[in-house]
Amino acid sequence: MKQLKKKIRLQTTITLLTGLHIGGSKDNVEIGGIDSPVIKLATKKGQPYIPGSSLKGKMRCLLEQAAGVTEVGADAEVNKLFGFAGKKEDTRPSKVIVRDAMLSEKSATELEKCDNLDMPYTENKYENVIDRVKGVAEHPRQIERVPAGAVFNVEMIINVWDDDNDGTELLAMLTKAMNMLENDFLGGSGSRGYGQIKFGDIKKTELSDGNNWKQD
Repeated sequence: MKQLKKKIRLQTTITLLTGLHIGGSKDNVEIGGIDSPVIKLATKKGQPYIPGSSLKGKMRCLLEQAAGVTEVGADAEVNKLFGFAGKKEDTRPSKVIVRDAMLSEKSATELEKCDNLDMPYTENKYENVIDRVKGVAEHPRQIERVPAGAVFNVEMIINVWDDDNDGTELLAMLTKAMNMLENDFLGGSGSRGYGQIKFGDIKKTELSDGNNWKQD
């Protein structure tokens, strides 16, 4: 791996089919407020977003589960795309960049105007623990979620090096991870119905002029 040959840019969307919770800071939570807030931008009126690290980490995890490994970095094929930080002789840089996914302008506007939300852009979901003996609900808590129907813009970049041929294998692996994620969940509480997503159509652009890597 000596020379960067080209970049493959993938642009798509994520549509939430169920509410999404990716945890944020609790530093400013008030008494009686949300117990578990979602992560939000410091700008843009505090809009929620999907961190690239959450998206990338989940896709890697699913590929490693499919490969039957239980430790990060234990599968050589997955490491080719996602990289691995270990012993010097085993370290590989990541060949995929996953950007933070921002709300689409349309979704941001719709959520701002929605009268059915508990807070700007998000909803509160009340959860509790059921006492199996008494048959009553206990310990109620409020979970903040981005509501179903919200759409986020997604961009990923695959760096294709001279030992990757044309990058077809890397692209196929990333596409497989995206397909697996659609049949799993993103964020927390997936076993309770949160975080079901759907990717939109993918626009693929190849940037191969080493002297000009500009966006379109």
